[in-house]
Amino acid sequence: MSYLYATEHDRQRMLESIGVDSIEALLAAQIPEAARLNRSLSIPPGLTEIELERRMRQLAGRNVGVERAVCFLGAGAYDHFIPAVVDALASRGEYYTSYTPYQAEVSQGNLQVMFEYETLLCQLTQLDVSNASLYDGGTACVEAVLMALAATQRRRVVVSEGVHPEYRDILRTYLKDLDAELIEVPLVDGRSPVDHLRGFVDPQTACLVVAHPNFLGQLEAVEQLSQLAHENGALLVQVFDPISLGLLKSPGELGVDIAVGEGQSLGNPLAYGGPYLGLMTCRHELIRRLPGRIAGQTLDREGRRCWVLTLQTREQHIRREKATSNICTNQGLLALRAAIYLSLLGPQGLRETAEHCLQKTAYARSQLARVDRLEVLHPLQPVFREFVVRDRAGDVPGLLAEAAEEGILAGVPIGRWYPEYRDCLLIAVTEKRTREQIDALVGCWQQSAVAVGG
Repeated sequence: MSYLYATEHDRQRMLESIGVDSIEALLAAQIPEAARLNRSLSIPPGLTEIELERRMRQLAGRNVGVERAVCFLGAGAYDHFIPAVVDALASRGEYYTSYTPYQAEVSQGNLQVMFEYETLLCQLTQLDVSNASLYDGGTACVEAVLMALAATQRRRVVVSEGVHPEYRDILRTYLKDLDAELIEVPLVDGRSPVDHLRGFVDPQTACLVVAHPNFLGQLEAVEQLSQLAHENGALLVQVFDPISLGLLKSPGELGVDIAVGEGQSLGNPLAYGGPYLGLMTCRHELIRRLPGRIAGQTLDREGRRCWVLTLQTREQHIRREKATSNICTNQGLLALRAAIYLSLLGPQGLRETAEHCLQKTAYARSQLARVDRLEVLHPLQPVFREFVVRDRAGDVPGLLAEAAEEGILAGVPIGRWYPEYRDCLLIAVTEKRTREQIDALVGCWQQSAVAVGG
Protein backbone atom coordinates (compact mmCIF):
# COMPACT_ATOMS: atom_id res chain seq x y z
CA MET A 1 0.00 0.00 0.00
CA SER A 2 1.48 3.34 -1.03
CA TYR A 3 0.80 6.88 0.14
CA LEU A 4 0.12 9.62 -2.40
CA TYR A 5 0.20 13.13 -1.02
CA ALA A 6 -2.54 15.62 -1.90
CA THR A 7 -1.96 17.81 -4.91
CA GLU A 8 -2.62 21.55 -4.89
CA HIS A 9 -5.90 20.85 -6.75
CA ASP A 10 -6.90 18.32 -4.07
CA ARG A 11 -6.19 20.80 -1.29
CA GLN A 12 -8.26 23.54 -2.97
CA ARG A 13 -11.23 21.19 -3.33
CA MET A 14 -11.03 20.22 0.34
CA LEU A 15 -10.82 23.87 1.41
CA GLU A 16 -13.82 24.74 -0.77
CA SER A 17 -15.85 21.93 0.74
CA ILE A 18 -15.36 23.32 4.25
CA GLY A 19 -15.77 26.93 3.20
CA VAL A 20 -12.24 28.20 3.84
CA ASP A 21 -10.08 30.16 1.38
CA SER A 22 -6.66 28.89 2.46
CA ILE A 23 -4.82 26.67 4.92
CA GLU A 24 -3.54 29.84 6.61
CA ALA A 25 -7.14 30.95 7.21
CA LEU A 26 -8.00 27.51 8.57
CA LEU A 27 -5.11 27.64 11.02
CA ALA A 28 -5.88 31.23 12.01
CA ALA A 29 -9.36 30.17 13.08
CA GLN A 30 -8.01 27.45 15.35
CA ILE A 31 -4.57 28.54 16.58
CA PRO A 32 -3.99 31.80 18.53
CA GLU A 33 -1.72 34.35 16.91
CA ALA A 34 0.82 34.09 19.74
CA ALA A 35 1.23 30.36 19.09
CA ARG A 36 1.76 30.65 15.31
CA LEU A 37 5.14 30.80 13.58
CA ASN A 38 4.90 33.78 11.25
CA ARG A 39 7.95 33.02 9.16
CA SER A 40 9.30 30.25 6.99
CA LEU A 41 10.81 27.21 8.64
CA SER A 42 14.62 27.23 8.86
CA ILE A 43 15.09 24.10 6.80
CA PRO A 44 18.34 23.66 4.83
CA PRO A 45 18.30 22.65 1.16
CA GLY A 46 17.77 18.98 0.35
CA LEU A 47 20.76 16.63 0.34
CA THR A 48 21.70 13.79 -1.92
CA GLU A 49 21.67 10.30 -0.41
CA ILE A 50 25.42 10.19 0.05
CA GLU A 51 25.43 13.66 1.64
CA LEU A 52 22.56 12.75 3.95
CA GLU A 53 24.25 9.55 5.10
CA ARG A 54 27.47 11.45 5.82
CA ARG A 55 25.58 14.12 7.77
CA MET A 56 23.64 11.59 9.85
CA ARG A 57 26.83 9.73 10.73
CA GLN A 58 28.40 12.99 11.87
CA LEU A 59 25.42 13.70 14.11
CA ALA A 60 25.33 10.16 15.49
CA GLY A 61 29.05 10.39 16.26
CA ARG A 62 28.32 13.17 18.74
CA ASN A 63 26.33 10.79 20.95
CA VAL A 64 28.18 9.42 23.96
CA GLY A 65 26.51 6.20 25.08
CA VAL A 66 27.50 3.36 27.37
CA GLU A 67 29.58 1.83 24.56
CA ARG A 68 31.95 4.81 24.69
CA ALA A 69 31.75 5.87 28.34
CA VAL A 70 31.71 4.28 31.78
CA CYS A 71 28.15 4.56 33.07
CA PHE A 72 27.20 5.21 36.69
CA LEU A 73 23.78 6.56 35.70
CA GLY A 74 20.68 5.07 37.26
CA ALA A 75 17.46 6.62 38.56
CA GLY A 76 15.27 3.99 36.94
CA ALA A 77 17.31 2.98 33.87
CA TYR A 78 20.45 0.88 34.29
CA ASP A 79 23.45 -0.32 32.32
CA HIS A 80 23.17 -4.07 32.92
CA PHE A 81 24.82 -6.77 30.85
CA ILE A 82 22.65 -8.24 28.09
CA PRO A 83 23.69 -11.73 26.93
CA ALA A 84 23.99 -12.07 23.14
CA VAL A 85 21.33 -14.79 23.03
CA VAL A 86 18.68 -12.22 24.02
CA ASP A 87 19.29 -10.21 20.84
CA ALA A 88 19.66 -13.36 18.73
CA LEU A 89 16.30 -14.83 19.70
CA ALA A 90 14.29 -11.62 20.05
CA SER A 91 15.30 -10.42 16.57
CA ARG A 92 13.83 -13.46 14.81
CA GLY A 93 11.31 -12.32 12.23
CA GLU A 94 8.34 -14.17 13.69
CA TYR A 95 8.73 -12.19 16.93
CA TYR A 96 10.08 -8.92 15.59
CA THR A 97 7.22 -8.18 13.20
CA SER A 98 4.22 -9.55 15.12
CA TYR A 99 1.52 -7.64 16.94
CA THR A 100 -1.38 -8.34 19.31
CA PRO A 101 -2.38 -12.02 18.91
CA TYR A 102 -6.13 -11.63 18.46
CA GLN A 103 -6.41 -14.91 16.52
CA ALA A 104 -5.22 -17.49 19.01
CA GLU A 105 -5.21 -20.34 16.51
CA VAL A 106 -2.49 -18.66 14.43
CA SER A 107 -0.63 -16.93 17.28
CA GLN A 108 0.44 -19.86 19.43
CA GLY A 109 4.12 -18.87 19.49
CA ASN A 110 3.45 -15.36 20.75
CA LEU A 111 0.85 -16.53 23.23
CA GLN A 112 3.23 -19.12 24.62
CA VAL A 113 5.90 -16.44 25.08
CA MET A 114 3.38 -14.27 26.95
CA PHE A 115 2.37 -17.21 29.12
CA GLU A 116 6.01 -18.02 29.92
CA TYR A 117 6.73 -14.36 30.67
CA GLU A 118 3.76 -14.14 33.03
CA THR A 119 4.78 -17.38 34.73
CA LEU A 120 8.31 -16.07 35.27
CA LEU A 121 6.99 -12.79 36.70
CA CYS A 122 4.73 -14.66 39.12
CA GLN A 123 7.65 -16.82 40.22
CA LEU A 124 9.84 -13.75 40.61
CA THR A 125 7.36 -11.76 42.71
CA GLN A 126 5.61 -14.70 44.41
CA LEU A 127 2.23 -13.25 43.50
CA ASP A 128 -0.62 -15.08 41.79
CA VAL A 129 -1.13 -13.49 38.39
CA SER A 130 0.67 -11.24 35.90
CA ASN A 131 -0.39 -9.48 32.74
CA ALA A 132 1.62 -9.56 29.51
CA SER A 133 3.37 -6.25 30.25
CA LEU A 134 2.53 -2.53 30.29
CA TYR A 135 4.14 0.51 28.66
CA ASP A 136 6.72 1.19 31.38
CA GLY A 137 7.19 1.32 35.12
CA GLY A 138 5.41 4.67 35.50
CA THR A 139 2.33 3.47 33.65
CA ALA A 140 2.31 0.26 35.68
CA CYS A 141 2.38 2.28 38.90
CA VAL A 142 -0.61 4.35 37.80
CA GLU A 143 -2.54 1.27 36.69
CA ALA A 144 -1.97 -0.30 40.11
CA VAL A 145 -3.44 2.77 41.79
CA LEU A 146 -6.46 2.74 39.46
CA MET A 147 -6.95 -0.95 40.31
CA ALA A 148 -6.86 -0.12 44.02
CA LEU A 149 -9.36 2.73 43.65
CA ALA A 150 -11.78 0.44 41.82
CA ALA A 151 -11.29 -2.52 44.16
CA THR A 152 -11.72 -0.60 47.42
CA GLN A 153 -14.21 2.04 46.23
CA ARG A 154 -12.15 4.57 48.18
CA ARG A 155 -10.64 7.80 46.86
CA ARG A 156 -7.52 8.46 48.97
CA VAL A 157 -4.08 7.51 47.62
CA VAL A 158 -0.98 7.77 49.81
CA VAL A 159 2.36 7.71 48.00
CA SER A 160 5.84 7.79 49.49
CA GLU A 161 8.19 10.35 47.96
CA GLY A 162 10.62 7.47 47.71
CA VAL A 163 8.67 6.38 44.62
CA HIS A 164 10.34 7.54 41.39
CA PRO A 165 9.47 11.27 40.98
CA GLU A 166 8.51 10.78 37.35
CA TYR A 167 6.11 7.99 38.33
CA ARG A 168 4.53 10.44 40.76
CA ASP A 169 4.30 13.04 37.98
CA ILE A 170 2.37 10.57 35.85
CA LEU A 171 0.16 9.70 38.78
CA ARG A 172 -0.67 13.37 39.37
CA THR A 173 -1.62 13.73 35.72
CA TYR A 174 -3.94 10.71 35.79
CA LEU A 175 -5.63 11.61 39.07
CA LYS A 176 -5.95 15.35 38.43
CA ASP A 177 -9.42 15.10 36.90
CA LEU A 178 -10.60 12.06 38.84
CA ASP A 179 -12.47 12.06 42.13
CA ALA A 180 -9.35 11.07 44.07
CA GLU A 181 -7.11 12.62 46.71
CA LEU A 182 -3.35 12.15 46.21
CA ILE A 183 -1.11 12.57 49.25
CA GLU A 184 2.67 12.48 48.75
CA VAL A 185 4.52 11.82 51.98
CA PRO A 186 8.03 13.31 52.33
CA LEU A 187 11.01 11.12 53.19
CA VAL A 188 12.73 11.04 56.56
CA ASP A 189 16.49 10.54 56.17
CA GLY A 190 15.90 9.10 52.72
CA ARG A 191 13.26 6.55 53.78
CA SER A 192 9.56 6.16 54.64
CA PRO A 193 9.41 4.98 58.28
CA VAL A 194 6.24 3.20 59.36
CA ASP A 195 5.61 5.56 62.26
CA HIS A 196 5.86 8.50 59.87
CA LEU A 197 3.39 7.03 57.36
CA ARG A 198 0.98 6.00 60.09
CA GLY A 199 -0.27 9.56 60.29
CA PHE A 200 -1.33 9.53 56.62
CA VAL A 201 -2.94 6.09 56.17
CA ASP A 202 -6.52 5.86 57.46
CA PRO A 203 -9.76 3.92 56.80
CA GLN A 204 -10.47 6.17 53.78
CA THR A 205 -7.20 5.15 52.08
CA ALA A 206 -7.46 3.03 48.93
CA CYS A 207 -3.78 2.18 48.73
CA LEU A 208 -0.34 2.95 50.03
CA VAL A 209 2.37 3.07 47.35
CA VAL A 210 6.01 2.52 48.31
CA ALA A 211 9.19 1.68 46.40
CA HIS A 212 11.60 -0.97 47.67
CA PRO A 213 14.43 -0.23 46.97
CA ASN A 214 13.30 3.37 46.80
CA PHE A 215 14.47 6.04 44.35
CA LEU A 216 17.50 6.84 46.49
CA GLY A 217 18.51 3.18 46.61
CA GLN A 218 17.43 2.67 50.22
CA LEU A 219 15.43 -0.29 51.51
CA GLU A 220 12.00 0.13 53.08
CA ALA A 221 10.23 -1.88 55.80
CA VAL A 222 7.65 -3.22 53.35
CA GLU A 223 6.33 -5.99 55.59
CA GLN A 224 5.44 -3.48 58.31
CA LEU A 225 4.01 -1.07 55.75
CA SER A 226 1.85 -3.89 54.41
CA GLN A 227 0.47 -4.48 57.89
CA LEU A 228 -0.23 -0.75 58.24
CA ALA A 229 -2.15 -0.66 54.97
CA HIS A 230 -4.15 -3.81 55.71
CA GLU A 231 -5.05 -2.63 59.22
CA ASN A 232 -6.86 0.24 57.51
CA GLY A 233 -8.45 -1.88 54.78
CA ALA A 234 -6.14 -0.44 52.11
CA LEU A 235 -4.03 -2.23 49.51
CA LEU A 236 -0.26 -2.05 49.43
CA VAL A 237 1.37 -1.34 46.07
CA GLN A 238 5.12 -1.96 45.84
CA VAL A 239 7.30 -0.54 43.10
CA PHE A 240 10.01 -3.20 42.94
CA ASP A 241 13.30 -3.62 41.15
CA PRO A 242 13.47 -7.04 39.43
CA ILE A 243 17.25 -7.47 39.78
CA SER A 244 17.03 -6.82 43.54
CA LEU A 245 14.75 -9.85 43.92
CA GLY A 246 17.80 -12.03 43.42
CA LEU A 247 18.55 -11.14 47.06
CA LEU A 248 15.59 -9.38 48.66
CA LYS A 249 12.32 -10.95 49.77
CA SER A 250 9.68 -11.00 47.05
CA PRO A 251 6.60 -8.74 47.16
CA GLY A 252 4.42 -11.78 47.79
CA GLU A 253 6.49 -12.75 50.83
CA LEU A 254 6.17 -9.19 52.16
CA GLY A 255 2.37 -9.14 51.97
CA VAL A 256 2.10 -6.87 48.94
CA ASP A 257 -1.19 -6.79 47.02
CA ILE A 258 0.03 -5.33 43.71
CA ALA A 259 3.66 -5.28 42.58
CA VAL A 260 4.83 -3.09 39.70
CA GLY A 261 8.20 -2.19 38.27
CA GLU A 262 10.35 -1.26 35.30
CA GLY A 263 11.60 -4.22 33.26
CA GLN A 264 14.34 -2.41 31.33
CA SER A 265 17.01 -4.12 33.43
CA LEU A 266 15.78 -7.55 32.27
CA GLY A 267 17.64 -7.83 28.99
CA ASN A 268 16.48 -4.54 27.48
CA PRO A 269 18.92 -1.79 26.40
CA LEU A 270 18.91 1.77 27.70
CA ALA A 271 17.84 2.90 24.21
CA TYR A 272 17.79 6.65 24.97
CA GLY A 273 14.93 6.16 27.43
CA GLY A 274 12.60 3.72 25.69
CA PRO A 275 10.61 1.87 24.72
CA TYR A 276 10.59 0.20 28.12
CA LEU A 277 8.62 -2.54 29.86
CA GLY A 278 6.05 -2.21 32.64
CA LEU A 279 5.89 -5.16 35.06
CA MET A 280 2.73 -5.93 37.01
CA THR A 281 1.62 -8.82 39.21
CA CYS A 282 -1.11 -9.04 41.84
CA ARG A 283 -3.08 -11.30 44.15
CA HIS A 284 -5.64 -13.58 42.48
CA GLU A 285 -8.55 -11.67 44.03
CA LEU A 286 -7.70 -8.68 41.85
CA ILE A 287 -7.40 -10.53 38.53
CA ARG A 288 -10.64 -9.11 37.12
CA ARG A 289 -9.25 -5.59 37.50
CA LEU A 290 -5.86 -6.38 35.97
CA PRO A 291 -5.34 -4.27 32.81
CA GLY A 292 -3.99 -5.42 29.48
CA ARG A 293 -3.53 -8.91 28.12
CA ILE A 294 -3.49 -12.13 30.12
CA ALA A 295 -2.36 -15.29 28.35
CA GLY A 296 -3.94 -18.51 29.57
CA GLN A 297 -3.22 -22.19 29.04
CA THR A 298 -5.92 -24.62 27.95
CA LEU A 299 -6.56 -27.71 25.78
CA ASP A 300 -7.80 -27.75 22.19
CA ARG A 301 -10.53 -30.07 20.93
CA GLU A 302 -7.95 -32.82 20.43
CA GLY A 303 -6.66 -32.54 23.97
CA ARG A 304 -3.40 -30.80 23.08
CA ARG A 305 -1.98 -28.01 25.22
CA CYS A 306 -2.49 -24.56 23.69
CA TRP A 307 -2.70 -20.89 24.66
CA VAL A 308 -5.35 -18.18 24.48
CA LEU A 309 -5.97 -14.60 25.52
CA THR A 310 -8.16 -15.04 28.56
CA LEU A 311 -10.36 -12.74 30.67
CA GLN A 312 -10.42 -10.18 27.87
CA THR A 313 -11.88 -7.16 29.64
CA ARG A 314 -10.44 -4.37 27.49
CA GLU A 315 -12.84 -1.86 26.00
CA GLN A 316 -12.58 -3.39 22.52
CA HIS A 317 -14.41 -6.44 23.81
CA ILE A 318 -16.94 -5.32 26.44
CA ARG A 319 -18.88 -2.25 27.52
CA ARG A 320 -16.54 0.64 28.22
CA GLU A 321 -17.84 1.35 31.72
CA LYS A 322 -16.81 -2.14 32.82
CA ALA A 323 -13.53 -2.30 30.94
CA THR A 324 -9.95 -2.26 32.15
CA SER A 325 -7.27 -0.15 30.46
CA ASN A 326 -6.45 -0.83 26.83
CA ILE A 327 -2.77 -1.76 26.93
CA CYS A 328 -2.19 -3.51 23.61
CA THR A 329 0.98 -2.22 21.99
CA ASN A 330 3.86 -4.40 20.93
CA GLN A 331 5.46 -4.11 24.36
CA GLY A 332 5.30 -7.89 24.01
CA LEU A 333 8.65 -7.76 22.20
CA LEU A 334 10.30 -6.35 25.32
CA ALA A 335 8.46 -8.89 27.46
CA LEU A 336 9.95 -11.57 25.21
CA ARG A 337 13.43 -10.21 25.91
CA ALA A 338 12.72 -10.23 29.63
CA ALA A 339 11.52 -13.84 29.43
CA ILE A 340 14.66 -14.92 27.56
CA TYR A 341 16.86 -13.06 30.06
CA LEU A 342 15.18 -14.55 33.14
CA SER A 343 15.14 -18.05 31.63
CA LEU A 344 18.82 -17.78 30.77
CA LEU A 345 19.93 -16.55 34.20
CA GLY A 346 17.63 -18.64 36.33
CA PRO A 347 17.39 -18.11 40.11
CA GLN A 348 21.12 -18.63 40.65
CA GLY A 349 22.17 -16.29 37.86
CA LEU A 350 19.80 -13.60 39.07
CA ARG A 351 21.17 -13.96 42.59
CA GLU A 352 24.76 -13.68 41.35
CA THR A 353 23.89 -10.55 39.35
CA ALA A 354 22.26 -8.97 42.40
CA GLU A 355 25.24 -9.91 44.58
CA HIS A 356 27.67 -8.28 42.14
CA CYS A 357 25.57 -5.11 42.17
CA LEU A 358 25.44 -5.12 45.96
CA GLN A 359 29.15 -5.73 46.48
CA LYS A 360 30.32 -3.25 43.87
CA THR A 361 27.95 -0.61 45.19
CA ALA A 362 29.34 -1.13 48.69
CA TYR A 363 32.89 -0.75 47.37
CA ALA A 364 32.08 2.43 45.45
CA ARG A 365 30.26 3.86 48.46
CA SER A 366 33.18 3.19 50.80
CA GLN A 367 35.77 4.61 48.40
CA LEU A 368 33.83 7.77 47.60
CA ALA A 369 33.36 8.37 51.32
CA ARG A 370 37.12 9.00 51.47
CA VAL A 371 36.97 11.88 49.00
CA ASP A 372 37.17 15.16 50.93
CA ARG A 373 34.90 16.98 48.54
CA LEU A 374 32.09 14.41 48.90
CA GLU A 375 29.72 13.28 51.63
CA VAL A 376 27.98 9.92 51.29
CA LEU A 377 24.49 10.45 52.69
CA HIS A 378 22.82 8.03 55.09
CA PRO A 379 25.97 5.89 55.30
CA LEU A 380 24.59 3.44 57.89
CA GLN A 381 21.43 2.57 55.99
CA PRO A 382 21.43 -0.39 53.57
CA VAL A 383 21.12 0.36 49.86
CA PHE A 384 20.86 -1.64 46.67
CA ARG A 385 22.74 -0.63 43.50
CA GLU A 386 22.60 3.14 44.01
CA PHE A 387 23.25 5.73 46.65
CA VAL A 388 23.39 9.50 47.17
CA VAL A 389 26.52 11.63 47.53
CA ARG A 390 26.64 15.34 48.33
CA ASP A 391 29.14 17.73 46.75
CA ARG A 392 30.43 19.87 49.60
CA ALA A 393 31.47 22.50 47.04
CA GLY A 394 27.88 22.73 45.81
CA ASP A 395 28.90 22.51 42.15
CA VAL A 396 27.20 19.35 40.86
CA PRO A 397 27.44 20.39 37.16
CA GLY A 398 31.18 20.96 37.61
CA LEU A 399 31.57 17.60 39.32
CA LEU A 400 29.85 15.85 36.42
CA ALA A 401 31.87 17.78 33.84
CA GLU A 402 35.15 16.71 35.46
CA ALA A 403 34.11 13.08 35.28
CA ALA A 404 32.86 13.46 31.70
CA GLU A 405 36.30 14.68 30.64
CA GLU A 406 37.61 11.29 31.80
CA GLY A 407 34.94 9.41 29.84
CA ILE A 408 32.72 8.76 32.87
CA LEU A 409 28.97 9.35 33.12
CA ALA A 410 29.13 9.86 36.86
CA GLY A 411 25.56 10.11 38.14
CA VAL A 412 22.17 11.80 38.04
CA PRO A 413 21.60 15.19 39.73
CA ILE A 414 18.44 14.86 41.84
CA GLY A 415 17.91 18.44 42.98
CA ARG A 416 15.24 19.07 40.35
CA TRP A 417 13.06 16.49 42.11
CA TYR A 418 14.21 16.89 45.71
CA PRO A 419 15.17 20.47 46.66
CA GLU A 420 16.80 19.23 49.86
CA TYR A 421 19.23 17.27 47.64
CA ARG A 422 20.02 20.12 45.26
CA ASP A 423 23.77 19.58 45.75
CA CYS A 424 23.57 15.79 45.41
CA LEU A 425 24.12 13.02 42.87
CA LEU A 426 22.52 9.61 42.62
CA ILE A 427 25.20 7.08 41.63
CA ALA A 428 24.34 3.58 40.36
CA VAL A 429 26.74 0.63 40.20
CA THR A 430 25.74 -2.46 38.22
CA GLU A 431 27.49 -5.78 37.72
CA LYS A 432 29.22 -4.32 34.62
CA ARG A 433 31.33 -1.88 36.59
CA THR A 434 34.85 -2.99 37.43
CA ARG A 435 37.09 -2.08 40.35
CA GLU A 436 39.29 -0.14 37.92
CA GLN A 437 36.35 1.90 36.69
CA ILE A 438 35.20 2.68 40.22
CA ASP A 439 38.74 3.65 41.21
CA ALA A 440 38.96 5.91 38.14
CA LEU A 441 35.82 7.77 39.27
CA VAL A 442 37.19 8.14 42.78
CA GLY A 443 40.57 9.28 41.46
CA CYS A 444 38.97 11.89 39.24
CA TRP A 445 37.19 13.51 42.18
CA GLN A 446 40.12 13.11 44.58
CA GLN A 447 42.16 15.33 42.26
CA SER A 448 39.23 17.76 42.17
CA ALA A 449 39.13 17.78 45.97
CA VAL A 450 42.81 18.73 46.13
CA ALA A 451 42.24 21.57 43.69
CA VAL A 452 39.23 22.85 45.63
CA GLY A 453 41.07 22.68 48.94
CA GLY A 454 44.28 24.07 47.65
